[in-house]
Amino acid sequence: MPGTVSRTTNNQAAPVNSPASYNATTNTVVVTGNGTVLSGLSISGTLQVSASNVTVNNVQVTTGGNFGISLTHTVGVTIQNSTISGLNSTTGRVGSAIDDVYGDSTGMTLKYNNISNFKTAIQISTGLVDSNYIHDPGYMAGDHTNGFYVNGGTQPLTIQNNTIFDPLGQTDAINLDAGTPGPGAPVANKTIKNNLLAGGSYTIYGGAAGGSPTTNIVITGNQFGQNYFPKSGQYGPVAYFDPTGAGNTWSGNTWDTTGQAVASS
Repeated sequence: MPGTVSRTTNNQAAPVNSPASYNATTNTVVVTGNGTVLSGLSISGTLQVSASNVTVNNVQVTTGGNFGISLTHTVGVTIQNSTISGLNSTTGRVGSAIDDVYGDSTGMTLKYNNISNFKTAIQISTGLVDSNYIHDPGYMAGDHTNGFYVNGGTQPLTIQNNTIFDPLGQTDAINLDAGTPGPGAPVANKTIKNNLLAGGSYTIYGGAAGGSPTTNIVITGNQFGQNYFPKSGQYGPVAYFDPTGAGNTWSGNTWDTTGQAVASS
């Protein structure tokens, strides 16, 4: 039967045979029971989900570690209505607020979350990411700051209705990154629609860096904010989007201040 863990604070140790337990050595709450529902928790440390069909709802995760919520070899995880943040905006920033650590989790749904004080807010490559508020990243010297980092791949991903603000002059709000042709290439089947985006070097990196092939990259209906830079990003709204790739679409993207169209180049 699915397990439920609710209204627990201060990382209390779970009972024997619980679907979730606390590892004091690593300061990590570990979920190992398929179908577990976590609700109403306040976690000072990492939440590691190592089971499938887990729901994380109304949970607060605060940590200065490498991960806020880490997903390891999962299927069908939902994270919603939760707050994930670093301890502060400098040395206490969290490395990655939500991260598919091995890049093999599928069926993820992330919605209505509030994420701040991060180096990277979300790093996944497939699933649905809807209506999250990503803002106020942290920064340590040498960081490449990402609102949303997609490590290439061809599994379908939809990023929609989110607000993603990166006031720094680097790196992005959304990055469909394959780098040079290699493990992350080609990049395909990613949809970015109806988001409010601002900041970074370029606000969106469209996946074709280093000549990597892209197909079915749909970027549509987004608003580009000029909160921090006149061009949305320090250098512009988008880079490395290939309009010639099969199924690639850039349409209906506008400046949030004027409503005028934003070009892809």
